[in-house]
Amino acid sequence: MAIWRDYKSEVIFGFVLLSAVVLSYSLAHLIPLSFYSQALNPILNGCIAMTSIFGAYILFRHHGGVHVRILWACSLLVWAALCTMLLLKVMAFNEPMDTEQTISPHGLDLIIGNFLALLLVLYPTAVLRPGYLNVKRALTIWLPIIVLAVLDYVTPFDLRWLLAIYPVIVGGLLLFYHLRAYQRWCEENYSTLEHIDARWICRYMIMYFFNGVAYTIMSFSYSPAHAFTQQWLLLLMLAYSTEQILFRQDPWNIFDRSKAAKAKRAAISVHTTDWSEELEITEEEEPLTPELTNAQYVEQLKHWMETEKPYQDPEFKLIDLRQILPLNRTYLSQLINSEFNCTFYQFVTNYRIEEAKRLMRENPELKMQDISEQCGFSSPTVFARIFSRETGMTPREWSNKM
Repeated sequence: MAIWRDYKSEVIFGFVLLSAVVLSYSLAHLIPLSFYSQALNPILNGCIAMTSIFGAYILFRHHGGVHVRILWACSLLVWAALCTMLLLKVMAFNEPMDTEQTISPHGLDLIIGNFLALLLVLYPTAVLRPGYLNVKRALTIWLPIIVLAVLDYVTPFDLRWLLAIYPVIVGGLLLFYHLRAYQRWCEENYSTLEHIDARWICRYMIMYFFNGVAYTIMSFSYSPAHAFTQQWLLLLMLAYSTEQILFRQDPWNIFDRSKAAKAKRAAISVHTTDWSEELEITEEEEPLTPELTNAQYVEQLKHWMETEKPYQDPEFKLIDLRQILPLNRTYLSQLINSEFNCTFYQFVTNYRIEEAKRLMRENPELKMQDISEQCGFSSPTVFARIFSRETGMTPREWSNKM
């Protein structure tokens, strides 16, 4: 039930997308092969190419020094180049893009498909865990592909199905390995997760999974229905991802508080590829030794939260606690976890919810938008969703009951 509560919208998104895939596959059976190969397929590839080129252009112009944007822009250019080559095949040589001969792909075809699919895995991995994918790990991911391709060629066993689904398996493992740690890290450092949480990565990986399954089925049982479904899924995935990466906040810039901190992180990143090590080392000040007991720090923190109400700022972060507690980020996080038995995000959310209840009790005439602003929520929609999740009823229901 906890998983359903935390990722309810992503589960619904998966069911909606699955329904769209099934409907698309059913209706696409009416498409003649000749029409699809000579007209519809070039149009879809042209849309993918234009979306990729435009997205790469926008990302290169507005990357803002965020490495994951540059990485995704390069991935888009690879997809644009592939689709452009397929278009030239039709326009220059008057050859259909797809024929019945694509039913049985060879090992080399699947290796190329794996390469393109793994490009799509680099993006969420770089978002969830910066610096994780180095040369050694990349070779480790690629080695099974080469081994399977060689075994498929030299042995009588047909390993093409395993080779085709390999990117889906790798993508799923990377997601589950890094997702919870990323979500936990964000909750330990931010009080608002609207632009940094990992839920959109879940939607990305759902689309990635359906793309991988559609491509695998299409490779071994070609039809216009399979190809059409796989192409619009890919187009949706590229467009959605580009939009998200442009407007989502990079959570790792929490330590970029000064030019000195940026320079220090740049120097350290040359010597390490472990994101956890880098984040620990690059705090803007040296770690400070606690001078008081945890109980004394807790009393100071409670008094500050109740009198100054810093949580009214939607951009309130863990490191902002240093205004009252002279401790480093790691110790602050441990203090919240041990003394309040929750993350920083939940700690601040509790104060915001209690403040909202107080305002609704004392000022029933206040609009929900005014209450959400005074409590530090980023929008009335976010306020209503979080309040309902924490109390089991909407703000209006709670106000009427009181």
